[in-house]
Amino acid sequence: MPDLSKKYVAVIGAGSFGTAVANLLCENADVILVSSNPQSAEQIQKDRKAAGQPLHSKITVTHDLKWMAENSSVIFPIIPSHDFYGCMIDLKSYLQKDHILIHGTKGLHLRSEISSSVRKEDILTMSQVITEVTGITRVGCLAGPNLAREIAEGKPAATVVASNSQQVLDVGQQLLRSSKFQVLWNDDLHGVELCGVIKNIMAIASGGLTGLELGENAKALLVNRAMVEMIHIGTHMGAGLKAFLGVAGIGDLMATCNSPKSRNFTVGYRLAKGESPNHIIGNLEETAEGVNTTRLIYHLSEHYDWKTPITKLVYKVLFEEFPIQNAIGLLMKLPVREDIDFID
Repeated sequence: MPDLSKKYVAVIGAGSFGTAVANLLCENADVILVSSNPQSAEQIQKDRKAAGQPLHSKITVTHDLKWMAENSSVIFPIIPSHDFYGCMIDLKSYLQKDHILIHGTKGLHLRSEISSSVRKEDILTMSQVITEVTGITRVGCLAGPNLAREIAEGKPAATVVASNSQQVLDVGQQLLRSSKFQVLWNDDLHGVELCGVIKNIMAIASGGLTGLELGENAKALLVNRAMVEMIHIGTHMGAGLKAFLGVAGIGDLMATCNSPKSRNFTVGYRLAKGESPNHIIGNLEETAEGVNTTRLIYHLSEHYDWKTPITKLVYKVLFEEFPIQNAIGLLMKLPVREDIDFID
């Protein structure tokens, strides 16, 4: 077990979720918050504010990965997926074998350029990136209905710490749990990561349906079929069913499919209100991971002939200029007869 009494706990990434997690960790530890460059770190340390959130007094801000690694035993990387691989490359020479890394990034990494021939082995989850790049094996992730703004406002929430290591599960619970933040654990790391990734596609669809003002009955149908599609994709990618039926699965799906505070929901909502995908993506303050995930999962499903109607229609809207009104209309008319088709 790492000696948590003598070292900081670190968070890499001063975005909205990273900052919220850093503040949460201050309930149980002193925290290093790593910003992307010296200028931003200096400004955050001076203002005592990041991503619009006041910083707890127990947070020290830096951009120095070497100093951070030397002074922390547990590290929470919470950065956009497109920066994740490069960050691990920068970090690896400073890590020791006893470091624990628990990431909070809901995205996927593609080994090569996107193409119609993408295969499952071409795509890595963030925990796989950590292990492949750094050699660290004590790895976990955070997933669940964790809307950063609500956590920052001190509203009650829950997360799942997932890992194949009981030690990582124990440390994650010990560091994160508080009176307003419940921490559960799940030993299906791969499944929990895929839950957090795939539900972002569904949130875009739900935002579109909401923006078109089609009502709660239609949204309930969409969320139900979204859950079925998530399980279909996840099991084909090697995940177990259990993760999808828990807080990181149905719990996170419910939150992101119903909240304007979700960046992915907001993308769909703005599409429904007439904005173009390029304009929306270009004007987001932070990354909506569902956009890139849609592209990756679409090409996977095309290659393997998976049944992913929601993903395919979201892809057409985002990348092929297909009208969102037509896409949502098609979703409501899917030729589905069996209610539950993923349990034998």
